[in-house]
Amino acid sequence: MEFQWIEMLWLLLLVPALIAAYWLAQRRRQKYALRYASVSLVKEAVGRGPGWRRHIPPLLFLLGLSVMIIALARPSARVVLPTQQGTVILTFDVSGSMRANDMPPNRLEAAKVAARAFIEKQPPNVRIGVVAFSDNAAIVQAPTTDRQAVLDAIGRLQPQRGTAIGRGILTSLDALVDTPVQLAPPLPFPGGRWESLSLPTPTPTPTPLPRGEYAPAVVILLSDGESNVGPPPLEVAQYAEDRGVRVFTVGVGSPEGVVLNAGGRNVRVRLDEQTLKSIAARTNGRYFKADTAEDLKSVYENLSTRLVFKTERTELTALFTGAAMLLLLLAGTLSLWWFNRLP
Repeated sequence: MEFQWIEMLWLLLLVPALIAAYWLAQRRRQKYALRYASVSLVKEAVGRGPGWRRHIPPLLFLLGLSVMIIALARPSARVVLPTQQGTVILTFDVSGSMRANDMPPNRLEAAKVAARAFIEKQPPNVRIGVVAFSDNAAIVQAPTTDRQAVLDAIGRLQPQRGTAIGRGILTSLDALVDTPVQLAPPLPFPGGRWESLSLPTPTPTPTPLPRGEYAPAVVILLSDGESNVGPPPLEVAQYAEDRGVRVFTVGVGSPEGVVLNAGGRNVRVRLDEQTLKSIAARTNGRYFKADTAEDLKSVYENLSTRLVFKTERTELTALFTGAAMLLLLLAGTLSLWWFNRLP
């Protein structure tokens, strides 16, 4: 929480002064009562009924006064609110395994149908972009409010070759910012696996957002395989986290995989669920599993623009003023009810 008129907080020094004055008044009241010779008069002066209750109204009054002083300093805080204006990047895995027909007519076509249903439900102010990745990645459609352009871009997607999840995330981030992340060309490694890389620092380096603050943008990444081309997805996910971009991942297929004929030889392709779950967890997104075409459609339908948040600074003066007035009113009411006087 921050204060626009922080110098007003000096008035809080009045509170301990008022506490000291109240304590002295109580001491004086007791000394004054002892001057009476009559025991009955002493009991009446000191008070037999109220006991500890006589301290409650003054305590509430001082608390209300403190809250009112804080309100005078005009407190404000950053809050994360749902917004109907934002950007959604649909990131598709178009590797060769998306030709598998366990989701009729195949996985890629089923993903297109589900994405179209998602797009139709978005408010007109939400920009939607399309990114496709196989062993490389490209922005198929820059973020736009033109729904037909987005649908046409999705319709042009065709299965390609390998799977570079990390590059797909980087390209999705490029679609959201003016300065793209500079990265060396993809480097395949022996055995079709990637090894850990030290990624070059983006130029200029983005200032990481505090954890819990998000950009008004999300990435919805769909994949059915395991990354076999660099860079490593979990290292790239750190860039998304630093920029406050949440990545929601959708897994298609199964960890056991399916056997596909690629270039005259049979290849088993498996879903790397653990990597997709880790990407979502690191960026504070969510992971979804889709085993059938209906599951996939349901996942996209449940992903709405409620997932797009915007961080805004909101002044809390009215909230503190209301709380102060409530405390002062309660103090006055209790004092009149119990003692027929104001605190």
